[in-house]
Amino acid sequence: MKQKIIIIGNGMVGHNFVEKLVDSEPFQQFEVTVFGEEPRAAYDRVYLSSYFSGKTAEDLSLVAPGFYEENGVDLRLKDKVVAIDRGAKTVTSESGETLPYDKLVLATGSYPFVPPIKGNDREGCLVYRTIEDLDAIQAAAESGRVGVVVGGGLLGLEAAKALKDLGLETHVVEFAPRLMPVQLDDGGAALLKRKIEHLGVSVHVSKATTEIVAGEQHLNKMVFSDGESLETDIVLFSAGIRPRDELGRLADLEVGPRGGIQINDYCMTSDPDIYAIGECALHEGMVYGLVAPGYAMAQAVVNQLNAQPGEFSGADMSTKLKLMGVDVGSIGDPHGNDENALSYVYENGPEEIYKKIVVSSDGQKLLGAVLVGDAEDYGNLLQLMLNDIDLPEHPDSLILPNRDGAAENLFGPDALPETAQLCSCYDVSKGDVIQAVDGGCCTMADLKATTQAGTGCGGCVQLVTNVLNSELSKRGVEVNTDICEHFSHTRQELFHLCQVGEIKTFQDLIHKHGRGHGCEICKQAAGSIFASLWNSYALEPDKIPLQDTNDNYLGNMQKDGTYSVIPRVPGGEITPQKLMVLGQVATQYKLYTKINGGQRIVLFGAQMNDLPAIWKTLIEAGFESGQAYAKALRTVKSCVGSTWCRYGLDDSVTMAIDMENRYKGLRSPHKIKMGVSGCTRECAEAQAKDIGLISTEEGWNLYVCGNGGMKPRHADLFATRLTQEEVFRYVDRLLMFYIRTADRLQRTATWMENLEGGLTYLQKVVIDDSLGIGVELESQMAALRDSYQCDWQRAIEDPAFTKRFRSFVNVEDKAPQYFVQERGQIRPATEQETLDGIAVEIRDMA
Repeated sequence: MKQKIIIIGNGMVGHNFVEKLVDSEPFQQFEVTVFGEEPRAAYDRVYLSSYFSGKTAEDLSLVAPGFYEENGVDLRLKDKVVAIDRGAKTVTSESGETLPYDKLVLATGSYPFVPPIKGNDREGCLVYRTIEDLDAIQAAAESGRVGVVVGGGLLGLEAAKALKDLGLETHVVEFAPRLMPVQLDDGGAALLKRKIEHLGVSVHVSKATTEIVAGEQHLNKMVFSDGESLETDIVLFSAGIRPRDELGRLADLEVGPRGGIQINDYCMTSDPDIYAIGECALHEGMVYGLVAPGYAMAQAVVNQLNAQPGEFSGADMSTKLKLMGVDVGSIGDPHGNDENALSYVYENGPEEIYKKIVVSSDGQKLLGAVLVGDAEDYGNLLQLMLNDIDLPEHPDSLILPNRDGAAENLFGPDALPETAQLCSCYDVSKGDVIQAVDGGCCTMADLKATTQAGTGCGGCVQLVTNVLNSELSKRGVEVNTDICEHFSHTRQELFHLCQVGEIKTFQDLIHKHGRGHGCEICKQAAGSIFASLWNSYALEPDKIPLQDTNDNYLGNMQKDGTYSVIPRVPGGEITPQKLMVLGQVATQYKLYTKINGGQRIVLFGAQMNDLPAIWKTLIEAGFESGQAYAKALRTVKSCVGSTWCRYGLDDSVTMAIDMENRYKGLRSPHKIKMGVSGCTRECAEAQAKDIGLISTEEGWNLYVCGNGGMKPRHADLFATRLTQEEVFRYVDRLLMFYIRTADRLQRTATWMENLEGGLTYLQKVVIDDSLGIGVELESQMAALRDSYQCDWQRAIEDPAFTKRFRSFVNVEDKAPQYFVQERGQIRPATEQETLDGIAVEIRDMA
């Protein structure tokens, strides 16, 4: 007789348990039945908000087609279990059917907590948990204009993204004085609040809702304890979860004082034949609201059923995610609850980055961390904490942009013990990866299939890949560096194949050197290579499929679907006449204007069908495309130099103009920025650029491979006391060598760091011509320079290209664009501000 296993609940954890059970050796000894309350099989709740940005229920499904049928698992959807008879060892479902069990697994999950507020059951008061909830939200949004999320935690901010994706004016109301109060400290939460508000979501903290009543202009009005109120059509409760433990209570299982079915380290309830896993379970006073601990519980129960050792001893609640496009990471104890703990904080206001680490009193161990705006260090910091690794002499080097690489030796794959957990979703350790490699895994695809590492949230993929490559190298196996599954070549190899074979189309490239039809990775890489080699035009019919959205329309798409127009202003020098033209264009097309960090004037809000007409006006005035949409030279920033400044040692403006005109249009693996300062006061910030020049009394000092952005890096001093001719020769060679040898989407800073020999090797290649290719590199740059054509000019000269920008026949009928001025800043207006008459059209602004 087969042992009868019944699972109540077919959410992420319940389905994961079934997958693990099916993969276990004794599975044929089990007769498995699964009850699911919802009308569909398990789906991914982690990415639920993507439902509003185009994903379907089928896209979110976690169940492979035919999985339950092929494995003989009886899946009963839309049938809720209502009773457990522990004496008879049976369960009874809502349909009236009673089934016996030998072992019972409760994976009933949780339900959204709705605060006991008067009026919380009014029309428009909804929750955010299931696809059916999303359908209800979508229906309500069709007639509503404003939505409010009650709760500023992880779920609340995900819910806010859902409302924003539906086009609603969105607010978040949080009772605590900061967002994500459990995961973030005051500094990190404050930055997250600012970043979210910049995205058009209003955040209200320290707000206690006392009641919800009928609104005057909207369906509902939320009344707060401080006397203020907020009108809204939708009130979306996402203020936390509560364990679904009602079946446990009815069956008289032991339940915690604040809810949750009590389990031991074996995930066993007070009845030895009943297990509980996931958010319905209470383990040592803790209900885990993340999916990874639920998966670990599922594995522990599978081990018990297979008579194998396996316990659940708790789980780390560190988390990394992207909230409304903002990277957020929280590790261990982010608040420094140990009174002897020490904290280090790095805050970069202009780049909107906040990092904090909490270390032990002796500075030796990492206790916690907060990352907002840049969570790239999350995996490294997490491993330091989980594996109790000693910190460097200066712990702040872990979060500061640079300290001579003091912490680099901590982060290599070899520094991690075999017990280090790499994938928390599926509890995959470094030892598991080593075992998989010993078993024949040679690629990430093999490893994912064998261990499931990287198939959950995906946050561990880079770390797992590094460990995999390290282990393969140790075994003498050549690490697979293919750009994608369609080419058995790196980006550098594809570049050389195209150069040597004079390949100019993707069809020729994949026919001669690849397979299949290609993907967005290899297509965009090929498009960049063709542009770098032959100055191929993005709007040529065979090149259009190789571009991303911005290159396809020669402008950056903004979050409202309009485009920015950024003309080139070499060196930041512009005539009054050109300034007036920009003002006239902005007025005529109702565009928002701003001077960006690269000294260029940006026109925001252009509709696609207006782009050719705008470009024509600008070109007639002497402007060119600034190529701000491309992986190319963006800008050359300059100070006023010796022309105006009493400290200037050389004419930095002319040098910047010459540099920009020399390299404009140059396509590369990533964007390139330059700066020219007329003296060591460094007003152009040349040492934060890919190419930087600083004038001295003896000539130009050349700095290379620095960058700002998410991972700031100072440029390295490359050569000193150079003439203009020497500057051009060295920069020509360096940029062409970068284009030839860099990986796809690799910045110059990372490229140089990855070169064996780093700066010293690069100096030998460029200055000493150690490879004997200097003249060839200069010649190739000259050919690109000679064949330069303005993207906008080509687009307006060819009717076939211009036609691409006509979205509708009646393109002249354009919706007006409205803006508001707030605290001295101009921003796009919300729909409500437009309806209330607060906003004005840009042409009416003083």
